[in-house]
Amino acid sequence: MPRLARELSALDVKRLQHPGTGRNVTFAVGGVSGLLMQITPNGGRTWLLKTTVGNKRREIGLGGFPDVTLAQARERAREAKHQIRQGIDPIEERRAAKAALTTAQRRGLSFAEAVDKCLAAKLEAFKNPKHRDQWRNTLETYALPELGAMLVNEISVQDVLRVLEPIWQTKTETASRVRGRIEAVLSWATVSGHRIGDNPARWAGNLKELLPAASKVAKKGNHPAVQIGDAPRWFALLRARDGMGARALEFTALTAVRSQEVRGALWDEIDLKTGIWVIPAHRIKMDREHRIPLSPHAVDLLKAVPRFESNPLIFPAPRGGKMSDMTLSAAMKRLHVANLAAGGSGFVDRVSKRPAVPHGLRSTFRDWVAERTHFPGDMAEVALAHRISNAVEASYRRGDIVEKRRKMMISWSDFLAGRPTSNASDVMSLVG
Repeated sequence: MPRLARELSALDVKRLQHPGTGRNVTFAVGGVSGLLMQITPNGGRTWLLKTTVGNKRREIGLGGFPDVTLAQARERAREAKHQIRQGIDPIEERRAAKAALTTAQRRGLSFAEAVDKCLAAKLEAFKNPKHRDQWRNTLETYALPELGAMLVNEISVQDVLRVLEPIWQTKTETASRVRGRIEAVLSWATVSGHRIGDNPARWAGNLKELLPAASKVAKKGNHPAVQIGDAPRWFALLRARDGMGARALEFTALTAVRSQEVRGALWDEIDLKTGIWVIPAHRIKMDREHRIPLSPHAVDLLKAVPRFESNPLIFPAPRGGKMSDMTLSAAMKRLHVANLAAGGSGFVDRVSKRPAVPHGLRSTFRDWVAERTHFPGDMAEVALAHRISNAVEASYRRGDIVEKRRKMMISWSDFLAGRPTSNASDVMSLVG
């Protein structure tokens, strides 16, 4: 029977010293057979357990002293011996746990980091930088506040729903795009080894069972619009307001373009002499150059807008950068609230009864062309930069058609301003 080592006290262990020559030395401390204090020539101290695992002699490290006390070392040694009696090799188990931790850390990617890496991997897929910015902006606005700090391998269906449910009814088209982009990021994370299992943002057989179909909630492009009969009154109130946001909204109404195209408009895109605004393809949703004939009212507005030195933007934000979309939305909302406060009915969409928004002005323009003028519908579609047949588009790109379109924009400007139209042959009589 092997002789048991004397059981040392904590003070005895503290007093142990390296003899000063040779390599590492060990001292049996007792309490658990095989438990040793190992001391290096430079004074470093660690705990070792010498034992047999199966047919192999093992030296199992139990930690350093004094971080691991004598009492803790004895407890760890007892636990290791218990594992051995259960047929478990503590060293192999430790290696497996370390490998699992390494794998988990490799997969431990946050959703915000995954967005960056996914976008970097997809750079070539985005021919237009605007599309990449739209991708990132929608995710930063709606997804990152909820999912940004979460690890991609921990995101569940309920987490995705927390992002989508607040906007699914009111911003259905945007919410649908956000869902698709979350799905794409998580799909990239799965293929890259950062998560396993089903994609919680998948629509078919997943979110489809929890959310109403986008087509049932709101039709694409169904932004609340100012009603045709309210448009002149709305426009008069807008013109009475000061501020760059009000002028940008006024220019948006006069040109019937998208608000982001006005917010990003540059002075070198405008020819005030010919009254033509040319928006380059990279700033247009349909990736095609858009030529806009300006009415005299629109030209006069631009001439009155102050120019800021070294700033190419026509409607900059107060600090000089690009104006926020919220600036136009806020200006529109103030008109609605002010009209309600004055005893009016506000400016709400005819169908949804929701307050009108800047993008809805394009619908107001399109309805005006269809219901109150004889201008061709295709001409209105060109003015709105909508996709139309190649033959129709080719005919409307000729220079003489641009001038016919100018007549339409002048009539629209006259209508908004409450003036008699200068193109009576193209505008229906509203008398009777």
